[in-house]
Amino acid sequence: MMKVFDGHNDVLARMWLSNAPDPVAAFLETGLPGHLDLKRCQASPFAGGLFALFVPPFDYVQKHHPDKLKHTQQTAFDATEISDIIETQLSYIEQLAARSSGQIQICGDVPAIRNALEQNQLAVVIHMEGADVLDANFERLNYFYARGLRSLGPLWNTPNQFGHGLQANFPHSPDTGAGLTELGQALIQYCSERRILIDVSHMNEQAFWDTAKLSQLPLIATHSNAHQLCPQARNLTDHQLNAIKKSRGCVGVNFDTAFLRSDGQRNKATSLDIILDHIEYLMQHLGEDHVALGSDFDGGFISDQLQDVRGLTALQQAFETRGYSKELQHKLCLDNWLNALDRVWHGGNSQLKSTQ
Repeated sequence: MMKVFDGHNDVLARMWLSNAPDPVAAFLETGLPGHLDLKRCQASPFAGGLFALFVPPFDYVQKHHPDKLKHTQQTAFDATEISDIIETQLSYIEQLAARSSGQIQICGDVPAIRNALEQNQLAVVIHMEGADVLDANFERLNYFYARGLRSLGPLWNTPNQFGHGLQANFPHSPDTGAGLTELGQALIQYCSERRILIDVSHMNEQAFWDTAKLSQLPLIATHSNAHQLCPQARNLTDHQLNAIKKSRGCVGVNFDTAFLRSDGQRNKATSLDIILDHIEYLMQHLGEDHVALGSDFDGGFISDQLQDVRGLTALQQAFETRGYSKELQHKLCLDNWLNALDRVWHGGNSQLKSTQ
């Protein structure tokens, strides 16, 4: 199996929602419902990726996990709850590394990722999806950075202090309203100076262009697809892809069928071929060095042909069937992400080599 470094998963939110008495033990030993746990990762090509700190939508929690709420009359998470959820998920990452007997490693730079992969450790990079927990002086961002955070998506679907958010009915263009707030613009500049990866995956079009103007870093979409093939507002237009190419950025292809299919449906009877269609479209616009995988495991609606992380083997078989060379497969599965992270975090100055 060819090692895969993945641009996005939500297993930490899945762990927070779990009814397991010890979600860390469930991930490491007994198994966790959803798409990811250690045993399934080790039985698959999955070798690491960006693990998101993410507060699930309140309406979803209220409907499916009401035990997570303070009281039945609650209508939204307050600031303290949001902070507590993020802190709990961050503690999960630290416990996973501490209790895994060396099988999991938190990585803050590309050499650490390469070392973890060479040692057959699961390489975990800490990402934050939605920056609602951050303050206006970015002291909390510095706090999370000190604990290993290296990647940030300022926005999710709903508005926050940094921008408008991105939510629209299908089909829709990415143009859904205002972009970054003044504070959001300051956040982009601060992350650019600190070389913290800025994820544009949940930015609407105006926020995307605000970021492109302000950031000196490559533009990165950790889990997005081609709008031309699936006109979801969250997918990227050709104009946006051109900007990502010029910045020497990268796009990780999202496996959620709603962001793959031309009809925008969450449909488990979706062929793996459609993932390859998006990969090939993106390569036409970005080049083969700037396209990778961004599964959205444990956050997306995945087809029956994948089912969970072990389905990456079937995806690699689909690469073979399409006639992808070994070199191209290495790029898509691993090298393109490591090289993109190197450009973001190190300015392209770390020693580059294939980890296959």
